Amino acid sequence: MSISGVAVGNVKRSVLRSSFPLACLALSLVITSPAVQSKPTASPTKSNLSPRTTGGAGVSQSAARALPLGTKVANHGFRDRLFKGKLSADVTNGEKLLLAGKYAEAQEAFRQGINKNSKDTAAVTGMGLALVLQFKLDAADEKFAQALKLDSKMPMAHVGQALSKLYRLQTSNMNVLQQRNGMLSSAEASCRTALRLDPKLAEAYIVLGQVQKEQGRLNEARSSLSQAIGMDSQYGTAFVQRGLIELKTGDIAQAISDFSEAISLKSSNAAAHYGLGLAYLKQGQLDDAQKSLNTSISLNKNSAPAHIAMGDVYRLQGNRVAAVNEYQKAISIKAESEEAYLRMSDIREMRGDLELALADVRSGLALAPNSVDLHRRAADIALKLEKMDDAMKEYSLVLQYQPGDAAAVKGMTRALVLKAQKDADGAFFLSNNYESAEGLIQQAIQMNPNDMELRLADAKLRAMSGKPVDLTQLGTPTNDAERIAFAEAALAQFKYQEAGQAMQTVIANCTTAEQAFSVGDMALMIRDLDSAEAAYKRASSFGSGEKADSQDVSARATRSLYRVSQARDKAQQELTMAKDLASKKQYPSAIDKFRNAAYLNPRQSQAHLGLAETLEKLFKNKAPSMREAALHYRAYVSLEPNMPEKQQEKFAKKADKCDEIAYKIEQGKPPSKLSAVFAPFGTFASKVENGIKELVK
Repeated sequence: MSISGVAVGNVKRSVLRSSFPLACLALSLVITSPAVQSKPTASPTKSNLSPRTTGGAGVSQSAARALPLGTKVANHGFRDRLFKGKLSADVTNGEKLLLAGKYAEAQEAFRQGINKNSKDTAAVTGMGLALVLQFKLDAADEKFAQALKLDSKMPMAHVGQALSKLYRLQTSNMNVLQQRNGMLSSAEASCRTALRLDPKLAEAYIVLGQVQKEQGRLNEARSSLSQAIGMDSQYGTAFVQRGLIELKTGDIAQAISDFSEAISLKSSNAAAHYGLGLAYLKQGQLDDAQKSLNTSISLNKNSAPAHIAMGDVYRLQGNRVAAVNEYQKAISIKAESEEAYLRMSDIREMRGDLELALADVRSGLALAPNSVDLHRRAADIALKLEKMDDAMKEYSLVLQYQPGDAAAVKGMTRALVLKAQKDADGAFFLSNNYESAEGLIQQAIQMNPNDMELRLADAKLRAMSGKPVDLTQLGTPTNDAERIAFAEAALAQFKYQEAGQAMQTVIANCTTAEQAFSVGDMALMIRDLDSAEAAYKRASSFGSGEKADSQDVSARATRSLYRVSQARDKAQQELTMAKDLASKKQYPSAIDKFRNAAYLNPRQSQAHLGLAETLEKLFKNKAPSMREAALHYRAYVSLEPNMPEKQQEKFAKKADKCDEIAYKIEQGKPPSKLSAVFAPFGTFASKVENGIKELVK
């Protein structure tokens, strides 16, 4: 969870994200090979701290040691052969070295075999596998192609091709990521070919399971891994992989069983201990999780995912200093570990340090510039900081990677609308930004027709542009994210009571301080100060209930409530200045101040009343201004529910009178299509019309 535009992610973010990227998965499997328990014999790079380019796809060296081959050791009674038939002495030696995790030595052994017989298919294939494991992907692909040219029925060559494609997808290279679906389909086809040639090839089933997992086909992935286990019940990697899938599907008990089985087969299987630690972590068994993860790290100190998981344990225990230390260890192992940056950003935000949270994300993007999750996170934080242009830039990048992404579209729409509200000059509704927002939303709705949040975002945008919107036609919100989106759309129509009721439900549903803070931040962002205040007060009531540092919770609540107070004070200052200017008959300046006061605190009834009265007094000959005055008179009435009935009738009549004046003015001149659209924006409506006329010339 990551957090998204309107979102549930923002409302209910968990320290345990639902999935890891492929690179992280590969890293978690490093320890399935004996090589990771000792220093690798050779490496194609000097360091595993950052991705290196080998044939156009850069990935850290440590991420490349995930091939499920080294889990089989002869003295454990495991199958210790990759190739069938009569083999040369060099190939036999290379095979043993490969299964022992000595990839560079295996490469040399296979090379000797090729030198003696260039048509030795097993030697050529073996060399390809050794190259894959060192992440020399281009060279490996050449060997697999050469092997298949010699013998198209070499199953391990097809498996090697599939694995090479999986490794390429661990890159941050944009061109590669854009081909992800095609590469996964090709990898699956290679696995299928291998299984047609050798239906009992467990390695093919394991790689196929990894491919299916990356495609989101979890049930099929589990079935493929079960097939591998059925062919060889002592294949530890298959149990680990299946356990990871079971964690994703929520079958924690079975995952624990699989990880435990892998450990019983080989007690030094660090990947299995890592998986077991994750399972305990998901169950909230923090002591057991810590014990398993400590074992995993002792077996493989260079597993970034294990350090990230340990950081999560410390965080849930309330030890955020230790948590950050573990995340930093993960980064020192794999500098582009986006999950570590996201976790640290979470901690910064929990403390209320949004600028530092954004800085952590920026640091991650410097090393993983094509990380969708990091760009999305940067956009979300920039939006909270009211850095609208930065937020829109980041959301645009997310949409480049994932066109039609619903969360990014919601976030982009929110940023655009908030920018329009803040600018208050109507330029947004004439700009390419408005057309872009409309287009993005419609595209996203087509791709996600059942997403109520998107429909509500569209309603909000249309309401902001002055178009009539009936929220009742969109259905009833059924979750907190939809309720927040509904509140935003209602606020755009000055329907404060409906918005407040929706937000009250969301706040009441918060069960942790973190959730309540997220809701409060969201409410503050959309200028619903009453809801923001209520959410922050609820956050403070949780204290250390989620094993978070109670001092952090209290301090953040204090800072957040102060921000709400500041917003109210600033709005009041603007209102006071507006009234003073109006009393001095400096009406244009007064209107600007009333507008700003209403922006800073939309629930400030006197700002709406002052704006309505000033517009009516100054622009009785302008239909758009009269329409806007009517709108603000009605907003004033809605914000004063305890107003005497006679007073309600008085201001209702004023609103009707303004609408009547506007109508008469409009009837006295050729009707303008823009008048109705931009009427709520009053004094700048004429600018809007004139602007469009100029554009048309």
